[in-house]
Amino acid sequence: MIGDGTSGVERSVERTLGHLRALDGSDDQEDQDDQPQAPLTLEDLYRNQQMRMVRLAILLVDDPATAEDVVQEAFTGLYRNWAQLRDSKAAVGYLRTAVVNGSRSVLRRRKTAREYQPPHQPDARSAESLAMLSSEHQAIVAALGHLPRRQREVLVLRYYGNMSEGEIAEATGVSKGTVKSTASRALEALQKQLGNA
Repeated sequence: MIGDGTSGVERSVERTLGHLRALDGSDDQEDQDDQPQAPLTLEDLYRNQQMRMVRLAILLVDDPATAEDVVQEAFTGLYRNWAQLRDSKAAVGYLRTAVVNGSRSVLRRRKTAREYQPPHQPDARSAESLAMLSSEHQAIVAALGHLPRRQREVLVLRYYGNMSEGEIAEATGVSKGTVKSTASRALEALQKQLGNA
């Protein structure tokens, strides 16, 4: 059971990532997804989802250029498998999963590279994007960067991606129970980090 202190952190994470989602206009896209539309082409999907997927990847890999590469690879994979997809909703799910998996690969490569080279701090976010956030929001985003990979993925997908536990489980390849317990541990870790700040 999550304590009151942790639920305060959860509300802060939800506010911060919800604020970023609103800045990105992701909520507008969700509203459009509910309206009946003509079948999407790959070009339509790229136009509608590319920036959203890049922002998701930035929150996972903490580097805009790398995030763009991850998303380009995801769209390349989607192009190769376009004929096998059921519908545009399946394509968005495919993209999310590909972005999460691509981000994991990037983080694994970084970890391996750090073992052979001195560690470095990536220049993650532009001054403009951080200036748009309050100091509380900035602290939350910085603390997210210190979480283990899976914990960060779950929180970002939940509160920025606005995904359900089932959707997160599908995108990350873990069970719903694992998603729930990982989110709980991540919020506790954030509470400790923010309490020490």
